[in-house]
Amino acid sequence: MANILNIKTSINGENSISNKLSEILISQLLEKNPGSEVVVRDLSTNPIPHMEIKHFASLAIPDEEKNNDQKNASRYSDEALKEIQEADIIVIGVPFYNFTFPSTLKSWIDSIAVANKTFSYSDGILKGLLKNKKLYLNLAVGGIYDNGIVENMEHYLTTLFGFIGITDIEIFKSEGTMIPQLKEENLLKTVSEIEAVFA
Repeated sequence: MANILNIKTSINGENSISNKLSEILISQLLEKNPGSEVVVRDLSTNPIPHMEIKHFASLAIPDEEKNNDQKNASRYSDEALKEIQEADIIVIGVPFYNFTFPSTLKSWIDSIAVANKTFSYSDGILKGLLKNKKLYLNLAVGGIYDNGIVENMEHYLTTLFGFIGITDIEIFKSEGTMIPQLKEENLLKTVSEIEAVFA
């Protein structure tokens, strides 16, 4: 059994390739881990607001010392932190919008990258505090790019999650999702790659 956290970010709903890849991967996980619980956070329908001063300031205050206004300001981080702290496996669908990932994913990241909750410099050395977790990133890219821009996005995400302690990361990527001649062939290839991992 495992606790699986599924982060959806695509605004394409049922037509989303990144969501489809995540669904296929989670079905494989459930076959290997029967009885597991899946928690879904859909940032396209329930986004976390971008960080603002009240929210940021509230994160530095110990939970037991917060007043009601501060608790209200930190509630987005509190919810997101609880979900990722309790998860054994995190599955994130990552579409490629305007040469990067959706801003809703960045807002979620800002809410979980919290000092003394997911990382610490308490002894002068960086420590990621989220340990023993597996992360799957399912990327859907509309075009085909050879200028390194997709790899830059991957590097940012793997660096960020490594910063908070999640270093066991696997990436699946389907490119050309907006190119009719390539879409189905590349999608099937990515699905095969996912299934091969769990075979």
